Amino acid sequence: MAILVDTSGSMKEPAPGDSRPKYVVAQEALEAMLDATDAFIARRPDFPIKIGVYSFSSGVRVQRPIQPYDRAAVRATLASLPRPGGGTAIGDAMREARPDLYRAGVFRKYLLVVTDGQNTNGRSPEDVARDIWQKSEGGVQTYFVAFDTSPEKFSFLKEAGGDVIGAGTGVELRKALDGIYQGKILAEAVGGEREPGKK
Repeated sequence: MAILVDTSGSMKEPAPGDSRPKYVVAQEALEAMLDATDAFIARRPDFPIKIGVYSFSSGVRVQRPIQPYDRAAVRATLASLPRPGGGTAIGDAMREARPDLYRAGVFRKYLLVVTDGQNTNGRSPEDVARDIWQKSEGGVQTYFVAFDTSPEKFSFLKEAGGDVIGAGTGVELRKALDGIYQGKILAEAVGGEREPGKK
């Protein structure tokens, strides 16, 4: 999974219902999501999970390449994300992360984008999402969490094998991330497998 985090200027603004900036709330929600990874790995130590972290503002930065999950390293990466500033290059970030998912050699591939705005720089996320869906023949799935912005902006994802969930507050952001991560990504990752003794 590639986690793409918006670090554009608007992420400095206070999060709705919170006195802290949106980027701090988003970082905290992503860290909470890692708890689910730890619990999953405790149950399935044999199951390979690889996570990379990217940030995007006017350009894209690979904060941590996609590699086997290491809680401390991913936490440190999230804690050291660049301070917000600049525009919003969502499409470019998706385009940058896609080939890395293939190089990582994982069977199921996911892009998880957390953003509070709309694309202002580089390629259109709609064009990139459709392109990824077509070229990967459905092998890469894209999920967006629209934080403090209208999920309607990203409704095209439903036609490109992805989905978008809106989150107005930090609490909703946590719920949205948890729903996508546990309910879709981790559930699909072991898709078709049954626990011993269950029909």
